[in-house]
Amino acid sequence: MSKAEAGIYQEMVVHGGRVRLSSSRSRPRKLRILGSKIPDLNSDPPEVEDEGQGSREMTQTLLDLKPQDADYVSENVPQLAYELEIEILARVPRFEYWKLSFLNKRFSRLLKSGEIFRVRRERRFTEPSVFMLSSGDTCWTSFDENFGNFQKLPELPSDICFSCGDKESFCVGTQLIVTGKEEKNVAVWRYELESNKWFKGPAMITPRILFASGKCGTTAFIAGGIKIDENGSSEVVNSAEKYDSETKTWMEIRGMNKRRKFCSGCYLRGKFYVLGGRDENNCNLTCVESYDEATDTWELIPDMLKDMPFSSFQSPPLIAVANDELYSLETSTNELRVYDANANAWKKLGVAPVRAEFNNGWGIAFKSLGDRILVIGASSAPSWVETMSVYTCRPSPNAEELRWEEVKRCCGVRLSHFILCCSVMFA
Repeated sequence: MSKAEAGIYQEMVVHGGRVRLSSSRSRPRKLRILGSKIPDLNSDPPEVEDEGQGSREMTQTLLDLKPQDADYVSENVPQLAYELEIEILARVPRFEYWKLSFLNKRFSRLLKSGEIFRVRRERRFTEPSVFMLSSGDTCWTSFDENFGNFQKLPELPSDICFSCGDKESFCVGTQLIVTGKEEKNVAVWRYELESNKWFKGPAMITPRILFASGKCGTTAFIAGGIKIDENGSSEVVNSAEKYDSETKTWMEIRGMNKRRKFCSGCYLRGKFYVLGGRDENNCNLTCVESYDEATDTWELIPDMLKDMPFSSFQSPPLIAVANDELYSLETSTNELRVYDANANAWKKLGVAPVRAEFNNGWGIAFKSLGDRILVIGASSAPSWVETMSVYTCRPSPNAEELRWEEVKRCCGVRLSHFILCCSVMFA
């Protein structure tokens, strides 16, 4: 055996706290980690096949290396192509990414680049996550779609006025956008999933609160609301704009036919819809408007909410889209309804298992999870203790009876009696 060949089989051993080469053994020692799955970093070290003292010493050396040093253990280990790594990681469940970020610097950079989430969108591997802020909480919480895992977000670094005041929120791309009134003006904060950090801005073209919003991919639309200027004066507006999460910019679009506040929005069948609300005279609106981005025009749909009961302290309409069907949760009867566009009427589908009437719809989360509907609220089941319950269902316009499934565990998190904000991100 030549000196070059012998050098290949030199073993690493730990001596005096430093790594050195030892040639005391001529026979090569192999390290084989059993199994092909990525190990759970919270579990015990992987099982190692024992082939002698040299293997045990080498194993300990590898375990003692810092995660970021794993890239440099051996120059002879082939690395996957960048594109292939992206494709593989795009198929890993998103709530496991925090583990992968500890493997090495390369994986950490991949996760923070945003490229993985772009591939997930293109390959349709996105999965919903529920971002929620409850009464009494100082931080937002993110749950996976089955509420089996959760993550506490960093505390939003706003002032006390923003923290205690009313807020609107929506998710677009990999960002959670939260708006509200600070001491001097209306502020926009965004949480970026890749970096797990909050950033301020960019500011809306028309600063506003209590508006409607809807999203399509990486673009979000907002319309209506109450405009607040630098002097503190307010005005109900009909103006609208859209936000591009990739460029982090706002763009003004054509305004609605009606001024409205306390309205709700959704994206349905290629259009942005704004439902309900109150006009500048504080009168309830039964008309709905839909925006076509291709033509930059709004269509007024009269009397779409004519059969809906209204009250003075009612929340904005509770609406959600599932399988391109529009559903609403009626806040006085707890009934779930689906909209029939041909008849311009709402069909009743039965009573939801929450008490939406408890606070006239306020404090209730009613959101879309793709082909399912999520509702969080005070349970209608008899109980000695007032608790919040989480239910999902797969609705159908022609269903005789809907089957609601209760999420029992919520990963051990006790939900507050009042949901301040709730948004769903598909990433």
